[in-house]
Order: sequence, then structure tokens, then C-alpha cells
Amino acid sequence: MFTLIHQDKNCKARTGKLKTAHGQIDTPAFMPVGTHATIKGLMLKDVEDAGAQIILSNAYHVFLRPGIELIKKAGGLHKFMGWDKPILTDSGGYQIFSLALFRKMHDRGVEFQSHIDGLKHFLTPEDVVRIQEDLGSDIIMPLDECVHYPCTRDQAKVAMDRTISWAKRSKEAHKKGEQVLFGIVQGATYEDLRKECARVMVDMDFDGYSVGGVSVGESSNLIYNIIELVSGMLPEEKPRYAMGIGYPFDIIEAVERGVDMFDCVIPTRYGRNGTAFTSSGKVVVRNSSFADDMGPLDAKCGCYVCRNFSRAYLRHLFNAKEMLGLILLSLHNVYFFLDMMRKVRQAINEDKFSQFKQMFLSGYNNQICA
Repeated sequence: MFTLIHQDKNCKARTGKLKTAHGQIDTPAFMPVGTHATIKGLMLKDVEDAGAQIILSNAYHVFLRPGIELIKKAGGLHKFMGWDKPILTDSGGYQIFSLALFRKMHDRGVEFQSHIDGLKHFLTPEDVVRIQEDLGSDIIMPLDECVHYPCTRDQAKVAMDRTISWAKRSKEAHKKGEQVLFGIVQGATYEDLRKECARVMVDMDFDGYSVGGVSVGESSNLIYNIIELVSGMLPEEKPRYAMGIGYPFDIIEAVERGVDMFDCVIPTRYGRNGTAFTSSGKVVVRNSSFADDMGPLDAKCGCYVCRNFSRAYLRHLFNAKEMLGLILLSLHNVYFFLDMMRKVRQAINEDKFSQFKQMFLSGYNNQICA
């Protein structure tokens, strides 16, 4: 299922191939997020042309709307949304944690109210596996409990124990062998809990492993420390996924620590808000300094947007409230992230990841370009 291709001789960064029912994925890989069975504002053909090998959809959202029965009637999520490459579905644990109007965790499962219509639902770990099996996604995630940051050790321990219990039940419920099931390592920022959870998950022998409960408000250093700790305990022959890690510099840091997969809504969310990621930092196209700037968003970028449109034109689209502006910036951002991952894989295979990181971070900064 997962083949380790090469590890950079100077660090833990590595390349690999993950085989799924709908094709292979070269890792490290970034997954554009299609929460509602669509990448917001973009045609999937354009996302594929930009280099996407896999996308993420969310079982919580499609369970609530349009509903699993309709997607089953359509022949599964791939056919429903017109995407024939791999799909990973998130269990919805984080969404229940962050979106539900009311939620109550039980050892048996989770009770919550829909943020859409207020209807009450109760899902067990077995229900969540069944839902994702009905969706037909290639990689599925078990129900887990994510806690706020900061939280007490006791709160983190209860959530971790429940996550472990639910993981065991999810593994027992998982029947479709062509679907890849990942385990999720929880434990908040408590190293002893993370170690305990990682050991138990590895003993359960999942197809892959993810680091959950990060990027929920803690500092970057805490995120990197947890990722490094957990990644170092996971088997080399299995893929590693850092859930919700999405800023370019955070992805680079996590790759250096041995992580293979990433997802985040950042590329399209920032695009819809008028911010582009470029090789020299973030560009807010509404800024008046771009009013007569005939240069591309990023002279080093080969995407459709940078090859055909100027900053002045993009600024005009946003100021005129034309939807094309949102589309073009979202497309550019998705391309930027996917192109970054292509360059990451090349650098690792050439044992030059450290040089790539230094060059990337020296050129790219997290500041707004005027």
C-alpha cells in the first residue's frame, strides 16, 4: 500500500508512494479540501490540471447535506462529484468539536445538533466507518475526540482514552479492504499522552497514522515538537498525516520531521478573501499599490493565472466584486501549494531538502507584500 522511496540523508524528510483504489499518490502530498464534495469556487478539472493527486472531503458535512443515501444512489462520492482520483474523508470529529450547536461526548459515541438546521444526531464510531464505506472514499478516518487548546491534562487524557477506544471499535467495524483506514494520535500538548496514544495506535496496526489535535490555537513550536515526537514513534513503512496543517512554512517544517500528507482550507479561503501566496510572501491584491501593476502575481509561478493576468486586473476584479477574482486567486493558491510539494519531493530525492527549505523560507515570508 505504501512504499518508502527515499529519505533525505540529512534529515527525516522522505518521499513515498501511497497506493489506493483510485490511483497512486506521490508523497509528501498536499490535499486540497472539498468540504461539501467540491473545492470552493473551482472546477475539479482545473484542480487536477494544477497537479492535485488526492482531495479531502468531510463525512460530517456530506452526512448532513445532501445525505448519504443520495450519494449512494449516485454511485458513491467519486461519481457524485465527478472526481476519479483518490479521496480522503475526515470523520467529522473536528467539525463536531468546532461547528456543532450542541455536542456531548459519550463513550458510546457523540451526540450533536446540526449547525445547518438544529436537528439532533447521534453517531457511534461504527456509524462513522459505515458512512465512509458508503461514500466509497479511498482513505477513511475513525471518529476521534479533539480538545481545545489549552486544556488540562485530565481533559486531554479523557479525550485520548476515548479516541483509543473508538479507534479499536472502528478497526473492528471496518470491512472494506480496498479502503485505507488511518489511526489518529491524540493527547494535546502532553508528551506522555502522545507517546502512550502513539504506542497503542501502532500496536493496532492501522494502514496509516495521523497526528490529530494540532493547529488548534497552540504556538508553532508546540506544533512542531508534537509532530516530531509522534512522527518518530510511527512505523517507517506506513504513511503519516498531519491533519489541518496548511501554512507553507508549517508544511515545510513538518516534512522535515517525516510527515507525508497534509490538508487545509487555507489556499481557497485566502483566495476568496483576496490574498495570494507567492514565492515572496502573501499578496493582498486589493492593495492600492497594485492599481497599475501589469506584472503577474508571481513571476516565478507557471500557473494559468500568472501566465495570463496582471495584478492590476485581479485587483480590478475584486474591487468590482466579480466572482472571477475569487476563482482565479483560489486557483493560483492551489497551484502554489501543489507546486511547492512537487519541488519538495524533488529536493528530497536529491538529498537537498535542507537547501530547499533555506531557499524557500528566505524568499517566502509570512508578511504581506505591499
